[in-house]
Amino acid sequence: MKAIIPVAGAGARLRPHTYTQPKALIPVGGKPILAYIIDELIEAGIREFVFVVGHLGEKIREFVERKYPQVHAHYAEQVVRQGIGHAIWLARPYVLPDEPVFIVLGDSVFDLSMTDLVRSPSSLLCVRKVDDPRQFGVVEMEEKNGLIRQLVEKPQFPKSNLALVGLYKIMESGQLFAALDHLVQNRITTQGEIQLTDALMYMIEQGVQFKGYKVNNWFDCGKKEQLLETNAILLRKHGAPKHPTARLENTVVIEPVSLAEQVTLSRCIVGPHVAIGEHTQIQNSIIANSIIGSHTDIDRVMLENSVVGNDSTLRGVYQHLNLGDDTEMDLR
Repeated sequence: MKAIIPVAGAGARLRPHTYTQPKALIPVGGKPILAYIIDELIEAGIREFVFVVGHLGEKIREFVERKYPQVHAHYAEQVVRQGIGHAIWLARPYVLPDEPVFIVLGDSVFDLSMTDLVRSPSSLLCVRKVDDPRQFGVVEMEEKNGLIRQLVEKPQFPKSNLALVGLYKIMESGQLFAALDHLVQNRITTQGEIQLTDALMYMIEQGVQFKGYKVNNWFDCGKKEQLLETNAILLRKHGAPKHPTARLENTVVIEPVSLAEQVTLSRCIVGPHVAIGEHTQIQNSIIANSIIGSHTDIDRVMLENSVVGNDSTLRGVYQHLNLGDDTEMDLR
């Protein structure tokens, strides 16, 4: 079984951070979003991955090769973004005929057992009830047996509040790629893009059966507010690791707080729900409910509900910020 992970999106809703860093590599709860996905798939027994890259794809490749040298990784490039279905279609040269595939969208963290999904003999589409299903692929499912009878991508008038959450186990990969090829060759699009949802519905019409798998929760990290909420949840759920090289001088830590390698905090109050990247120095500051990047220097600030990117310098006064990578700002 191979895992296909599309990570080619530009991450427009998380700018300015995604100008210089792929959305999948933005940290939450002390490590990148993509690391949660890869770690859980490795634990479930998957060792071969296909990453569909595009925007800043070289950073995805560098991260995987540096952090996960034990996995067998392939890279397909989506030069022009034409939808998730098109991204999956580009992975077809790396999948053997009818080899089962596990598709995970690379901008979400999931609260479930990947091992249970991998061991299931059925093709599964993971779903969850949402308040506004119009922004998702919507599922109509039979309650008795869990079989999915209808899939619609972002309908204006949804007939269900069950949404696809971006996690799919598909046993019939040959039929999947045939369905995607049908959409691509005939230029069949929804909202201007080749949709995976449409390909799955085409497979259902051809007699393929999918079961819905209800997840407890999943965290879509597409916006700053969602990113910070996910950061807080993960710090509470999985704990807040502190690297042994982190140094605290006259500092109060209100848990949970995650500190990476070579973090230095001096005369600070930090927490709760703060994650700080490696080689960052913070002095004379109060920080809560925030994500601070790596190689960043902060002095004399009060930050709350903020995201500060890598290689940044920040000095000054209390603000609400969404500060990207490679930024220098003096608020005095």
